[in-house]
Amino acid sequence: MAASDKCILKILCIHGYRQNAKSFRERTGSLRKILKKHAEFVFITAPNSVPPLEGGDNTENPNNDQYGWWFSRQDDYFNAGDQTDVSKGFDKTQQLLENVFKEQGPFDGVLGFSQGATVVGFLCALKDQPGSCFQFDFAIIVAGFRSLSAMHDQYYNKPITCPTLHVYGDTDRVIPKEWSLDLLKYFVEPKTLNHEGGHFIPTSSPQKKVYQEYLQSWLEKKISKQTQDSES
Repeated sequence: MAASDKCILKILCIHGYRQNAKSFRERTGSLRKILKKHAEFVFITAPNSVPPLEGGDNTENPNNDQYGWWFSRQDDYFNAGDQTDVSKGFDKTQQLLENVFKEQGPFDGVLGFSQGATVVGFLCALKDQPGSCFQFDFAIIVAGFRSLSAMHDQYYNKPITCPTLHVYGDTDRVIPKEWSLDLLKYFVEPKTLNHEGGHFIPTSSPQKKVYQEYLQSWLEKKISKQTQDSES
């Protein structure tokens, strides 16, 4: 069997706020379908349980099986627009991610949505540090934003060299397009995918083509490396 017949990318998926591994897997069904020949996707759940919305819409996870990667306030609340010195629960997130990379890796890439996309940005920054356990080749950041927690300033001090594809929507009312555009300046030569929709992962024909071409380029690099390793 040729290397290309058995080689596939392994991508870690990091969900958004008030989601979990199961709900994010369900919401990425269309994406996984169009990329099934390119990658397998690994889903994990954030360590911090999120309180239900009082009198609000809990349809995302009606059983209150909702989680987040950190809180911007001490009362277990998160708002991406909060300028704060709080990042409650992020220490648990760091430990969880370290364990995931050590126990379930290696990963070829990471994909994140909304709050999870910002966590992926942190991982990209940590990847550049000597001796980091967070090693991967590329990242896909959907509806990402710069964390306004002072505790996260360290992740934006140096240009982030990890190759990235940033996806954002013109009518996103949760994470405005401007926030995602502002995040780009921290990355070296980021690729972008702008769509007309809102706060979701787009999978229409134009986006499908971009995803497939992006992952195909990384798949070819992986196949080439495996071939070289087998011949050495």
